[in-house]
Amino acid sequence: MHGIMFVGFFMGGAILLIATLGLVLIGIIRAARTGGISKKDKQTHAEETRMIQDIFNGLSKMEERIEALETILIERQRKNG
Repeated sequence: MHGIMFVGFFMGGAILLIATLGLVLIGIIRAARTGGISKKDKQTHAEETRMIQDIFNGLSKMEERIEALETILIERQRKNG
């Protein structure tokens, strides 16, 4: 009788172990496929990336304008000086 209970507990534990390992493996595969982030997080990340690129482009244009204004001011100072 004790042997049957031991085998039952052993089989139940083995089934739980296999189920747990299977779920862990499925989680690892999903994370590898999606890069570990959800679709919503990917969309948010892509939107933030676009915003940062727009800010960078705007700042680059502003830098060019400032340089042009500096050039104009330097030329005016030379004419007046």
